[in-house]
Amino acid sequence: MASLSPSLSSLLFLTLALILISISPSLSTPRKPLDDHQDQQMKTSFKITLNHIDSGGNFTNSERLYRAVKRSNRRLQMFLKAKHPKLRTTVYPPAEEGQYVMNFSIGTPPKSYYGTMDTGSDLIWTQCRPCLECFSQPDPIFDPKKSSSFSNVSCSNNLCHQLPKSQCNAYDGCLYNYSYGDGSFTAGYLASETFTFKKVSVPHIAFGCGIFQFGPESGDGLVGLGRGPLSLVSQLGERTFSYCLTFWLGSKHSTLMIGSHARVNGKIKTTPLLQDPLMPTYYYLSLEGITIGRTRLPVNKTTFALNADGSGGLIIDSGTPLTRLAETAYTHVKEEFKSQIKLPQANSTESDLCFKLPSDPSDHVEIPPLVFHFTDADLHLPTENYMILDSGIMCLLMRGSGDTSSIFGSIQQQNFLVVHDLYKETVSFMPTECDKF
Repeated sequence: MASLSPSLSSLLFLTLALILISISPSLSTPRKPLDDHQDQQMKTSFKITLNHIDSGGNFTNSERLYRAVKRSNRRLQMFLKAKHPKLRTTVYPPAEEGQYVMNFSIGTPPKSYYGTMDTGSDLIWTQCRPCLECFSQPDPIFDPKKSSSFSNVSCSNNLCHQLPKSQCNAYDGCLYNYSYGDGSFTAGYLASETFTFKKVSVPHIAFGCGIFQFGPESGDGLVGLGRGPLSLVSQLGERTFSYCLTFWLGSKHSTLMIGSHARVNGKIKTTPLLQDPLMPTYYYLSLEGITIGRTRLPVNKTTFALNADGSGGLIIDSGTPLTRLAETAYTHVKEEFKSQIKLPQANSTESDLCFKLPSDPSDHVEIPPLVFHFTDADLHLPTENYMILDSGIMCLLMRGSGDTSSIFGSIQQQNFLVVHDLYKETVSFMPTECDKF
């Protein structure tokens, strides 16, 4: 199921409206409405910890690779579905496939929650009381009646009209149904609250107060960092953010920075952002080629081009573990590694390119360097960003997409400070020891 059918969607909106009417006058009459999105933008900066969803699970390296591959496969399929012409603007990659969770507080007095950081969607949401259908979550479900700073978003507010599926009238408020590519969804009403990130409190953040959720659990909700007006970075008015992701098999925390904390001085490599006007949420980069060892692969840069119909292109995404390359390019990558690595091949269920390591640990294994040639930025990847050594074999941490689309995944981004500057429309990379950041 990619999204709700029209009849089911209409029934859901009607049910939500009846629920809202029955809650209380305090939830149907805004205490402090948001008259215009621009009025609430403010300069806000903070630095916050990110935790990998597998870091506390006591998994072996093989198990973590299995989970990473599984998430990458699902996330890829959701991106491909979301890019389909019939599903545009209604379907987003699934929240539960995200990689990193962040802590924040909602309301006055503030209540602590954990949400998935997702650069592939916009809406911020959490589950709210009274719940028609909610999944089990680590923290108590948010109760709007217990917060003095809560209010509904009015139908006249521009953010209500930015929702891909909404139904609004002056009495019921702004109802939403936000579908993800795996068939899961959150539905409820758009509200305004004070959000606190560490010690930085930001009033009037619009978020989805979900009272009907379907699908796998994902912490207490989601924090969208996409390019649309509903995302956290857009609402804060600070359109610069960065993250620094630690080694994916470790347990040390990563870092997200917003605003002035995201800016960096040093040797950075910067490449322009591209945008699909039909699906503007995603962050696209222009990849022109790939070099393995001293060999520039015979891949035409049009292989990675973002086409006018939204096909193709390369998305940079923090929620997809393994890079997925357009199939024709990946074939060249795989064949070149086979040619340059002088080891017998091995079988693995988690990778389609593995090599048997020498039985003598003192034998040197020559692993060719890998360079991604983005426009204006040649990114030299550390070996651990594209190869994993485990149980006597070495495997490539990339796969083909089975399509013309590509994703630059989080494992390939580890130990780089990755800066998204939406003023300049660029992404920058700087090699960084992220566990010491």
